[in-house]
Amino acid sequence: MKTLYTTQAIAKGGRNGNVKSDNGVLDLEVRMPKGLGGANDDFANPEMLFAAGYSACFDSALNLIIKQTKIQTGETEVTAKVSIGQLENGGFGLAVDLHANIPDVSLDEAQTLIEKAHQICPYSNATRGNIDVNLTVSNN
Repeated sequence: MKTLYTTQAIAKGGRNGNVKSDNGVLDLEVRMPKGLGGANDDFANPEMLFAAGYSACFDSALNLIIKQTKIQTGETEVTAKVSIGQLENGGFGLAVDLHANIPDVSLDEAQTLIEKAHQICPYSNATRGNIDVNLTVSNN
């Protein structure tokens, strides 16, 4: 891999602490979500941060594919729903539902575009074979 960009973040306190990027732009308190035993859902958590990163990255990959295929669409929107659960071996795993809304194209075209984006998105490539990723589309 030819590296194009590198960043880093530091976590202190794990799921009940702080995460901060090396440039200070990201500086968040994180807490265990209520569904995992935390007090409430008033703070960011690792799954939320993963969902934000994946949705932004995937939308960029999708728009690159749209540009390359020269298909005219409205503004796209990608939602990443990230779930955490316990694996059979006692560890924990993630699953992702990615939904892309691609206006002004047929559902078949939207499906083709999302599948192509899934092949080039860095998050998709990093997770392929490791977690279940379900792709759905709409066109409104």
